[in-house]
Amino acid sequence: MATTKTDAISEALKQLTYLAAALKAPRITEFAARLADHACDAGWSHEEYLVAILDREVAARNAYGAQLRIRAAGFPARKSLEEFDWDAQPAACQPIAALASGSFLTEARNVVLLGPPGTGKTHLATGLGIAAAGHGHRVLFATATDWVTRLTEAHRAGRLPAELARLRRYALIIVDEVGYLPFEQDAANLFFQLVSSRYEHASLILTSNLLFSGWRGVFGDQAVAAAMIDRVVHHAEVLTLKGASYRLRNRGIDTLPSIRTQDTAD
Repeated sequence: MATTKTDAISEALKQLTYLAAALKAPRITEFAARLADHACDAGWSHEEYLVAILDREVAARNAYGAQLRIRAAGFPARKSLEEFDWDAQPAACQPIAALASGSFLTEARNVVLLGPPGTGKTHLATGLGIAAAGHGHRVLFATATDWVTRLTEAHRAGRLPAELARLRRYALIIVDEVGYLPFEQDAANLFFQLVSSRYEHASLILTSNLLFSGWRGVFGDQAVAAAMIDRVVHHAEVLTLKGASYRLRNRGIDTLPSIRTQDTAD
C-alpha cells in the first residue's frame, strides 16, 4: 500500500521526537509543531524554518539555565532591577543600567554600593546579580558575616586555598552589609584574602552603610582596611546612595541615627 503524505509527516514527527530527545532538546518537537503552519504560510525556506526552531530552543535553554544559576546564587529574595524604585535614586539609574549589561564582569571590575540603611543597596546588588546570571555568569550572594563564617570554616579545615580557588570560578561574588558588625583580626584577615584572591581575576559587589573612612573600625586595622579598599576600588564603580530609608516611608519617621552619622562623615 502506498504511503500517504499524512503517514510520512507522522513518521517524520516520530523521528524528530526521537532525535530531539537524543540531543536532550525536547522542546524542539514543540517548536517545530508550533511553527510549521506559520512557516508554510510565510513561505519560509527549510533553512529559515530550522533556524527559527533552533533559535527558540537556545533561548529556552538559556532561560532555564539562568533560573538554575539564580536559585544557586543564594539571594535572600529575588528583586530585579525592573522592580527598583528609581524615583528614590534617580542618580543611580544610568550607571546601574550600564552595569546591568555585564561588561564589568568580563573586565573583572567591582561595584561598591554605599549609603544609609534602606536606600536600596541590597536590592540593586541582587538585581545586578540576577542580570549577571541571565548573561550566563555564576553568582554567589551572602552577607559579609556569612562570608567570614564560610572562610573561617575552610581555614580551620585546612582547605582555605582550595576554597578561594573554587570561589574564583564564580564570575561574581556579592558581599552584602559590610560594616554592620566589626570583625575580629583573624576574620578581617580572612576577608582580605577573599578580596585579594579575586583582585583582577573576578568581580565583587559590596554594599556598606559606611563610607570608606569608616572601614577601619570594621576591620580593626588601618593597614588591612587600606589594603582592602585599594584592591576593591582600583577597578571599580563606586555609587553612593542617599536619602531616607524606604522602610520608614509613611511611618512618621524622617531619619535614622546612622543617616545623620553618614551625612557628616568625611
